[in-house]
Formats: sequence, structure tokens, C-alpha cells
Amino acid sequence: MRVSRPAFTTLACALFLSACSTGTQDVDTGSAEGRVHGSITFQTWNLRAAFPDYFEGLIAEFEKKHEGTHVKWVDQPAEAYPDKISADAAGGTLPDVVNVSPDLVAPLAKARLALDLDRAAPQYRERYLPAAWKSLQIPGMKGTYAFPWYLNTGPMFYNKRLFREAGLDPAKPPRSYDELFDAALTMAKRSDGRIATLAATPTIEDFGRYGVRLMNPKGTAFTFNEPKGVELLERYKELYDAGALDSQVLTATPEQAGRKFMQQSVAMNPGSALDLAKFKKDAPSLYRNIGVADAPNNTGRPNMYVQGLMVNAAGENKATAVAFARFVTNAKNQMDFAHETTVFPSTKGTLDDPYFTDDKDGDDETRIRVSSAKSLDKAVNYTPVLLSDDMKTVLQNAVARVMRGDTSPKAALDSAVEECNRLLKLN
Repeated sequence: MRVSRPAFTTLACALFLSACSTGTQDVDTGSAEGRVHGSITFQTWNLRAAFPDYFEGLIAEFEKKHEGTHVKWVDQPAEAYPDKISADAAGGTLPDVVNVSPDLVAPLAKARLALDLDRAAPQYRERYLPAAWKSLQIPGMKGTYAFPWYLNTGPMFYNKRLFREAGLDPAKPPRSYDELFDAALTMAKRSDGRIATLAATPTIEDFGRYGVRLMNPKGTAFTFNEPKGVELLERYKELYDAGALDSQVLTATPEQAGRKFMQQSVAMNPGSALDLAKFKKDAPSLYRNIGVADAPNNTGRPNMYVQGLMVNAAGENKATAVAFARFVTNAKNQMDFAHETTVFPSTKGTLDDPYFTDDKDGDDETRIRVSSAKSLDKAVNYTPVLLSDDMKTVLQNAVARVMRGDTSPKAALDSAVEECNRLLKLN
């Protein structure tokens, strides 16, 4: 099960939109009226192996509640899922209800294949957290194009022993980026470069949490090259030169960064409650010194990872598809799913349940669950819906050039924004 989802590649988007745009001019994107009956297809993303009983029970309950309905459940593997959606959309075989992340729903909405719920089912809007509902809107378009489903936000783990050895207070982990940069430089200096604080360069989420404006309000241009964005990259370059970033940071994957943290050569790393069991089993000395904090943030609003259920606007049974998508994402069923795994509901009021507020048991997983649930109250999805996978690569390459000293932060970000805006116009 994955928390964040990759975006479509620019090529896939171009093929997708060219294939679909001429065939969907007459799609009724606003109507979902009619009797709930008949058959629909429901597609999830890499969930069958871990949760077959949950989804089979959910479907059986819906079919019992709505006599005469039949839900066919299909589950696609994680690998190449965006390409699968693109191919189905182009071929007219898109399922009736589709598990999507915000970046995946954007090209579908532009191709008029995602049902606008603000028109088709506006009565449900107030049932969900405002930030979750908003995350499935597309800049420059009116409407909301999927029901919010499960949410996530990850804690930042840190190694208390490494903090103590560097003379840093393990009870006061960095909360702002200034505090993070100061702690990282101190860690590198006092360990003679042996201990890095981070094993990753900044992503678009870091720019967002730093307080950088990522796009203009209309969604027609990226703006992460503004002075505050340049400032963030300058600070990371300072960390890199001082040895406060891991030496392999330019090529490391998230999995490799996690291994460095478990080997205790890196002092901080993002993760989830699922990592705790791994630490306890495979790195007991780390587990004894594990600290848990929110990711550093200058805005007071943590990052929110969002999954949604999109209804195919070209489907022949939209009334049943809307009813089923709403059923899966209602408060009760989202709460039940949260008990199955480490996710959080997107429905209003559900996070007030004692399961998300009471940490009196004191175990690590409960503590992280309660802390994460509390942070979701103010969380937003920082990754722009229109930022494609190719655009993320453009930014990543720009950051790498700066770290290597090949160009200045301003020149790198200006170039990255120019290229991302060019790709944006192609879509």
C-alpha cells in the first residue's frame, strides 16, 4: 500500500488527451440522477493483496442495501498504474469508479471523463474535510472531480542518540526550516562530517512547507522560482557543502535513505507508523533512541497525502457509481478502513473519534496515529495537482545541478519553471 502516488508522464498525458478530447465532447459531466441498480466496475490501486476481506465485505453490504446492483472489483498493481488509467481512458474502457490521487484525476477532468461532483452530487460536499475536498479540484476549472477517500501524513523520525552526541537537545527536534538547517550544520560540524542529518534533497513539498508560492492562482504557471524558493535552495546548497546531507543524496531513493537512517548514519528521516515495527525488529538500538516529530514547517500546515474515488463521466450507470463511491467514502466505512491500516478518514468529525485522539495506551503506533490525526486538521496537499512526473524530474535535476555547483539556485529554478510551464501548456 502506498501513501503518495506518481503522476502521469507528459507523454502519457499528451496521448491521453489527444485520444480522448474528440470523443468526449458530448459527455454529460453533470448528471448522476437515476435509480441505483445494475452493474458497475470498481478499480483500486494495489489493495487486493492486503485487504480482500474488507473490500469484499464492503461490496456485499452495498449490493444487499441496493437490491439489483452488482459491483465488479478489479485491482491493478502499483507498477504502471497511471499508464493503465491512460490506456483505459483512451480506449473507452475506464472503470465506473476509479481510485485516483489528485494528480491522476487532473488529465481525466480535462478530458471530461471525471464527473464533476459539485454539479452531480453537491449535497455531499459538507460531509468531507474542506482541505480534502479542495485537493480534488483542478486549478483553472470549476468543480471537484473525485470523492475524498483516505488521507495520510507522515511523521519525521529522528535519532535521539545522535542529537545528544552533537550537543542538541533530543527533546526539542527542529520544527521550522531555520531550526532544521541550524541543527544539520551543528550535527555535521560536531561529528566531523560522519553524520548527515538528511538523505534527501528538497522536493516540491519542501518548497510548499517552506512557504514558497508554487503556482499562480489560476493554475496557468509555476512560480516556485520566487525569492523564497531561491532562498530554500541556497540553504540546501549550504548543507550539502558542509556534509549535512548524505554523500549519496543526489542518487538515493527513499528506500536507500531509509536504510541509511536505520544504519544510524543519518539523523532524520520521514516515515510512518509501519516503520516502527521494522525498527524494533531490525534496528533495536535505533528503536531505543527513536524520536518522533512533525516534519519541519514554516507555514503551520503539514502536508496531506490524498486518495480519492473518481466517477467515470462517460459511464452508463453514473447513479450507481456515485452511490457506491459515496458509500465507500462515508464516515463509517472510512473509519473501518482506518482500523485496517495506517490511514486517516477524510470525512468531517471522524478524526474526533477516541481512536484518533486518545493515546493513553502509550504504545508507539498509537502515539503516532494520534499525533498525525491531530496534524491533519490543518494539513494541505502541497504538491500541485498539475505537476506531472516529468515536471518533478525537471525540478529534481535542477536541484542536483545546484548541489554539484554547476549553476546558481536562481538560474536553476528559473530554468526549471520555464520548462515546467512549457510542459504545462502541452497538457
